[in-house]
Parts: sequence; C-alpha cells; structure tokens
Amino acid sequence: MPLPKITTAEYELTLPSNEKTVKYRPFLVREEKILILALESQDQKQITNAVKQVLKECVITKGIKIDTLPSFDIEYLFLNIRAKSVGETIELVVTCGDDGKTEVPVTVNIDDIKVVKSKDHSPDVELSDGYTVKMKYPSLSQFIETNFTDDEQDQVEKSFNVVATSIDMVYNDKDMFAASDCTKKELKEWVESLTSEHFQKIEKFFETMPKLQHTLKVINPNTKKENTVVLEGLTDFFV
Repeated sequence: MPLPKITTAEYELTLPSNEKTVKYRPFLVREEKILILALESQDQKQITNAVKQVLKECVITKGIKIDTLPSFDIEYLFLNIRAKSVGETIELVVTCGDDGKTEVPVTVNIDDIKVVKSKDHSPDVELSDGYTVKMKYPSLSQFIETNFTDDEQDQVEKSFNVVATSIDMVYNDKDMFAASDCTKKELKEWVESLTSEHFQKIEKFFETMPKLQHTLKVINPNTKKENTVVLEGLTDFFV
C-alpha cells in the first residue's frame, strides 16, 4: 500500500513591479536540499540553477517567467516562499548606531517587509547630445550573485558589469541602439567611455530603484537611546 500524499498549502502575493497576483507554495524537503547543497558548493552555475529551479517549482501561476522578473520581485518572492517554508518571523541581531557596537536581538515579521518605491525613480536616464539610456532591472543571475555568492571580483569592475548588463537601449529622437544587438564587451566599453557625470546619472537608477526594505526602532540597553535601523535587500534579512 503506497504512502499517503500530503497536500501542500498554496498562498498568494502581489508582485511589486506590476501588481499581478501570483500563487506559490512552500519549499519541499527535496527542493530545500537542492538549494542547501548548491550553496555549500559555492559554484555560481550550480547556485543559479538551484535557485531558478526552486523558484520555478514553487510558483504555481502559469506564465510567470522567473528569468525576466525584476530583481526586487525575485527578492520579495523568495522571502515570502521562505517564510511559508521555514517560519513567518526572522530572528536578527542589529547594531545600535548611537555607539556602533551594542547588538540587540529583534524579531521581524515577514509580512511587515515590503518593497519600497522611490517617487523620483525612472528607467530613462538623460545624458547629453539628446541621447537617453533606457535601463532594465538586474536579472536573476545578478540577484543570485548579490545574495548568494561571495564574489571576490573588484567592486569597481563589478559595478561596471552591472551597469553594462542593465542597459536596454540608447536612443534619441532619430535613432535607437538596442543592447541586445551588442556584445557584453561592447556594452562594457561604452560604459567605460562615459563621463563621471553621465555615470552618476545612471547610478541614480540603481540607487532609487524599488528595494526590499524594513525600518526598525530599537532601544540601546546601555545608552537608553532610540535607534533607527534600516534593513535593505535580501541579505540583510538572513545575516
């Protein structure tokens, strides 16, 4: 007689980027095992495949392309799937800013963690000579590199790579140049040819893009002062 099949609960959330409702289920033991083994391997390709596989398995709604979702959608989705799989709260230890050393344990309810959107954020970055760069959000691969790998690549080099891979097109009122028609080398060389002023304008796209964020108020037990602690990005919730 075969063993009984246990029903897995289903949940819903709204994607921050387009407000579409997505149904998902928690990790199963086999999927959590795949993820753990991949993280332990520290192999970029293995981690990428594992995270992609787990997300695709857990998202029940048809037509959702995990590879093309904005990074903040993926962070929000992964956080909520983990919550339903492991627990609705996260235990963290934060450092009080008033003395820079006192650590305070806190409990964060995952339902309270939201994606925050900036009013002055725009994917279109105006440069000069009438040209505008249309940016796209970091990919699944970039999300994984940021949150799951200890990349020893030089930070400056990494920043240039992120900018280059996030360019969608460059256009003016007459011409349009699609990034998909260029090689990675060509895109990187184009980014390196920008002035500091132009590069700073593009950096603002990343600084103001929607992000997973939660603000905490904690009392330093030693100084009795109230501290504001801002948690940003998936890594801040799993340290």
